[in-house]
Amino acid sequence: ELGWTESIPYLDRPPSPLEFYREWVSPNKPCIIRNAISHWPALKKWTSAYLREVVGAKVVSVAVTPNGYADAVFQDRFVMPEERQMPFMDFLDIVEKKVTSPNVFYVQKQCSNLTEEFPELVCDVQPDIPWMSEALGKKPDAVNFWLGESAAVTSLHKDHYENLYCVVSGEKHFLLHPPTDRPFIPYELYQPATYQVSEDGSFEIVDEKNADKVPWIPLDPLNPNLEQYPEYAQAKPVQCTVKAGEMLYLPSLWFHHVQQSHGCIAVNYWYDMEYDLKYSYYQLLDCLTKTVKEL
Repeated sequence: ELGWTESIPYLDRPPSPLEFYREWVSPNKPCIIRNAISHWPALKKWTSAYLREVVGAKVVSVAVTPNGYADAVFQDRFVMPEERQMPFMDFLDIVEKKVTSPNVFYVQKQCSNLTEEFPELVCDVQPDIPWMSEALGKKPDAVNFWLGESAAVTSLHKDHYENLYCVVSGEKHFLLHPPTDRPFIPYELYQPATYQVSEDGSFEIVDEKNADKVPWIPLDPLNPNLEQYPEYAQAKPVQCTVKAGEMLYLPSLWFHHVQQSHGCIAVNYWYDMEYDLKYSYYQLLDCLTKTVKEL
């Protein structure tokens, strides 16, 4: 009962700061909130034509991979995408299939890229979510802009952030695990590497020299190898779809795997989590899990 829910509940309106903290943040429970961003101009304005006009030829960071998996385990490596600098309109040509490419492109740079790379678009959304900022007593650490192809997949992982994930157009498909599923989710250490394009246009995987190994989850929750990871059969994933105009509250330390409809546009707000009893509980669970596996 500490984290398990059979489905993600819906709220029909944004809550008050006190209500949200008491009912959702403190117990670390996710929910989908309707009518929280219905006033955003972005919901109507962010068409491809508008984005071409406003952002246009500006050079932005785009993650490029051969298979759609950025920041994921591949060939016994933790492989990060090629970070390609390209005009935004060229990226839109690929998303709209005006130009064909064998690779997968995704605007997903998670360093507050909305405010850093797309400041022209901030006025169409909000710099923060006021009721969340009041509930937590802080502003978001980062506000991120997401746009990409349906083949772009986010591998299973967790974040140390309270996450408000807002879908502007299209749909996002989340598979979630509560932190209490940690004993059933495999972690292993991997050599970090990066995709790099060779002269013939193909990708090669280049190790990051002198870098520490990265703990990551090798399992695909959509097609788990239960022979290799039998403990995962005891895990309790919850799936949900966040549609345009909806906001997912994804609590800190929840594991999540993400897919999307083609050309889906989203904005998310990362608020730093409180390193309180919930965090201590998770660290205890993590340590116990590692100790049991070493016995």
